[in-house]
Amino acid sequence: MASFFCSTNFFLLLILLSAVPVAFIIHLETSKHATHVYEYHSTGWFRECTKWDDVNRRFLVSFMEGGFGEVPVPENHVPGAVLKEIPVVKNLGLGKNSSLGFVVDRPRNRVVVAIADVIGNLYSAVAAYDLTTWEEIFLTKLSGPEDGKAFSDDVAVDPEGNAFVTDAKGSKIWKVGLDGKFLYIINNPLFTPKEWYNNLVGLNGIVHHPNGYLLVIHTFSGNLYKVEVRNGDEVKLVKIIEGSLKFGDGLELLSPTKLVVAGNPSKLVESSDDWESGCVVAKFKGATHRLVTAATVKDGKVYLNHIFGLGYPKRKHVLVEADFSS
Repeated sequence: MASFFCSTNFFLLLILLSAVPVAFIIHLETSKHATHVYEYHSTGWFRECTKWDDVNRRFLVSFMEGGFGEVPVPENHVPGAVLKEIPVVKNLGLGKNSSLGFVVDRPRNRVVVAIADVIGNLYSAVAAYDLTTWEEIFLTKLSGPEDGKAFSDDVAVDPEGNAFVTDAKGSKIWKVGLDGKFLYIINNPLFTPKEWYNNLVGLNGIVHHPNGYLLVIHTFSGNLYKVEVRNGDEVKLVKIIEGSLKFGDGLELLSPTKLVVAGNPSKLVESSDDWESGCVVAKFKGATHRLVTAATVKDGKVYLNHIFGLGYPKRKHVLVEADFSS
């Protein structure tokens, strides 16, 4: 048997097996998308979150290697033309920590972004940057090695400017004030499903609903929570009447009654009772081999962020329009 693993036949078998997934990816890359796609050349392989900045006509992008970029979209953009990512925050001074989920805080002309040690889970923070100058407004440490493992993953902002940051490792929510001052932690037994395997990736995507509460997804269990931040941080499990939100990642409100759950596939969820319950009404796959992690809304249309860039020497990322009509 040992001689087989050192043989020419074994190496030919390895080449054949590796060629199958490569050929499949090439097929997916060369196939025409069913919906509109924005493509852009990037300085990095991994882009965890993208949000549309309608005032400045640009997509904003967080870098997993740390930092931020913008992808301007001209008024006369020609469909199919490849856009270009421009780094705007290059040096966070945070070593190898990643910039992850973020929110555009329009009333205060800033972005608020979760920052984390993706590999070791030994550092978590939240930062805010000015949308015009890209100067740092605040940087607040949420956890360090002395606090055990944690993973700040996504962030939402309420009308008062308070930030709520999810911990995907410890399934809790940090609350930080307008000026970046750490306030307290929202913890609840409902955030921790009883099955150990459902806690490998915990609280993830988060949005602030205009009716004054948070909606938060728990990735591995698919649980969706409603957190009443104006009522003692009361936590309720949203009853999903039809469908599953398992492996849901980023969240984006399409309207007060419609929620996009980014994932593979991404799902459109509707509620008729102020998010006491919800129902999956449509799904969209996107470029699944690139792995969907976030969603944003541009001109009323949903676009899906994919974490992996492909291509060499120029890396190219895609933002795929999600059609939930079928």
